[in-house]
Amino acid sequence: MTGVLSSQQIRSLIDSGAITAAPAILPAQIQPASLDLRLGDIAYRVRASFLAGEGRSVAERLTEFEMHRIDLRAGAVLEKGCVYVVPLIESLALPEGVQATANAKSSTGRLDLLTRAVTDGGAEFDRVPAGYHGPLYAEICPRSFSVLVRPGMRLNQIRFSSGEAVLSDAELSELHARQRLVDCTPVISDGLGFSVDLRPETGTLVGYRAKPHAGVIDLDTIGHYDPADFWEEVHTDEGRIILDPGAFYILVSREAVHIPPDYAAEMAPYLAMVGEFRVHYAGFFDPGFGHDAAGGTGARGVLEVRCHEAPFVLEHGQTVGRLIYERMEQVPATLYGADLSSNYQGQGLKLSKHFKSV
Repeated sequence: MTGVLSSQQIRSLIDSGAITAAPAILPAQIQPASLDLRLGDIAYRVRASFLAGEGRSVAERLTEFEMHRIDLRAGAVLEKGCVYVVPLIESLALPEGVQATANAKSSTGRLDLLTRAVTDGGAEFDRVPAGYHGPLYAEICPRSFSVLVRPGMRLNQIRFSSGEAVLSDAELSELHARQRLVDCTPVISDGLGFSVDLRPETGTLVGYRAKPHAGVIDLDTIGHYDPADFWEEVHTDEGRIILDPGAFYILVSREAVHIPPDYAAEMAPYLAMVGEFRVHYAGFFDPGFGHDAAGGTGARGVLEVRCHEAPFVLEHGQTVGRLIYERMEQVPATLYGADLSSNYQGQGLKLSKHFKSV
């Protein structure tokens, strides 16, 4: 068997001791195809982002780069533009043949809160090799807003897989023919292409741009903040906008995306040759996203966009990224949206759950 492990298989890994934590893992942490990871009690402010490197531990490298330590137990602010490393509560003792991939949760990405997993001996962010035994850490860099965090908060998630789970383009074409993955003619090349929507059906609002000098966001506070205090609305009636270097935008895909129950997907940025910008810092779609009992009706994908180097013209329908579909080893016992309290099922253009609805 090969594929991404489902919620019930993640529970089996916990029961077998392949995933351990103190305090114990909560049922709410287990998602259809991933496990939410929790912050520990201490944040290390470091001089720069780093990887442990082969044969070295994160704890060892912290002695080189640590500036000071922050006790998170009473709540603490992680400041915009700074880099922090936080030991996570969960640790791994993976069996041979099971590897893992981490990514920021959707709400984390929509706050431009760069969050990546780091491991002992790691040569890549967010990648955990098969058979890894050791602790997990989160590197956190708030890019647009300072944030208030506490132990136990869940900023990133990890999914587990065995073998080669990624679908080839031929397999993706066959799946679309059976399940209809997008509500338009698919563009399939190294994954399923998706584009940006800059011609809304009503009005001229196409996105939001983060304000540069906003206040602190308490990550435990839901539906509280006025979007106008943190975001500028982006309007156009021309079907195009100009991205400013260094600015962070929330936009939305033109396509409605469908992830069938026996598949998951990861959003990958498009090739750099088409423009100096990056799309989507979170980028994992659980089984059942955009799915209902009648089949795939689809849901829009929110795009977290940062422009680099030079101003760039983004036009309606321009391809900005790819969805990489992966097969599940088993269909999850619970699906995104149908069985869970899912914040973004059926979404359109939407800010993170911390803000009042627009």
